[in-house]
Amino acid sequence: MHDTVLKAGDHPFDQATRVTLRDGRWRGETSDDYRAFIGPFGGFTAATMLRALLEHPDRAGDPLAFTVNFCAPVAPGTFDLDLHLIKANRSSQHWSITLSQDEIGAAAFATVVVAQRRETWSHQTAQPPVTTRYQDAKVLPDFGAAPWINQFEFRFTDGAPRFGRTPLVEPASAHSKVWIGNAVPRPIDAISLSAIADAFFARVFHVRGEVVPFGTVSMTTYFHVDAAELAAENATAVLGVADANVFHKSYCDQTGELWTASGRLLATTHQIGYFKA
Repeated sequence: MHDTVLKAGDHPFDQATRVTLRDGRWRGETSDDYRAFIGPFGGFTAATMLRALLEHPDRAGDPLAFTVNFCAPVAPGTFDLDLHLIKANRSSQHWSITLSQDEIGAAAFATVVVAQRRETWSHQTAQPPVTTRYQDAKVLPDFGAAPWINQFEFRFTDGAPRFGRTPLVEPASAHSKVWIGNAVPRPIDAISLSAIADAFFARVFHVRGEVVPFGTVSMTTYFHVDAAELAAENATAVLGVADANVFHKSYCDQTGELWTASGRLLATTHQIGYFKA
């Protein structure tokens, strides 16, 4: 447990997802701290791709919609990020990002819409979840899974996973509520929010009560606040609400919401994943 909040840039997450521009090309590098079962944690890959765009000098606006398709496991080492502005108008831009490596080719492909938000009529129809307060929820202990999990702090308030050696006799609920933040506290911004959007444990783990081979295939995150609003929230953890609708022929979906303690919905996320069970 760390009490000191590290600002963006000094945090291990920022060091791991840093990108550089060399000879007109953006480049990143994998991190052992964010390794999953096969290749990097998907949220790390997504966050690194989004960081490259947010640091691009031609980018105008804050993330609105961000879709990442994970084409192949990223091999340890460096990777290239090719960014292209597809279309721009007065208030939004549409970008594509391809993450590639020489030995693999394209390993991930993303589309991003950034927008310049303007003051207008506002109304949040979604109601904040009723749950245990962050400070009253217990931290999930280390259970020796993939290294990336140790980079976050999970405080389940509903639907905590049960990881046994055999599957449950009857499928359990796919629904859970969990406070998620970096293990070393860091202010939540768009980049960290894009990683947390993929930090929910796979719903199949909850339903079957065991860890099985799993990987995100495609994930879309919709951002409902801009950078200034995120900074004003000054949050270091968010309440994640996750669920699923169907598990069928090796693929399953997942829905997610990311809330502040004050009851503001920051982002919603949807994904399709592969499982073997």
